Amino acid sequence: MTKLGQWLCGLALLGSAWAALALAPPGLRPPAPYRQALLPLPVYLLVAFGCYSLATVGYRLATFNDCEEAAAELQEHISAARADLRQRGLRF
Repeated sequence: MTKLGQWLCGLALLGSAWAALALAPPGLRPPAPYRQALLPLPVYLLVAFGCYSLATVGYRLATFNDCEEAAAELQEHISAARADLRQRGLRF
């Protein structure tokens, strides 16, 4: 299962549990303090997901590896392409 599928399954599970509790029939309603905490729960989860996403992107950006060998190889390819284009009459 892909990461997207895992997130969607978790979201569907949480969403169905929230809907069952928040939209319960009058005889099965939770007490008022629980309902007050339960109704804005999707907004809180959305904010928490945004914080998690920003933290993940920041961590991956901070630990990004430099590929010195690939950079040198790319510079060689660029030099070879420029030399070939100079032979064909293009000036830089």
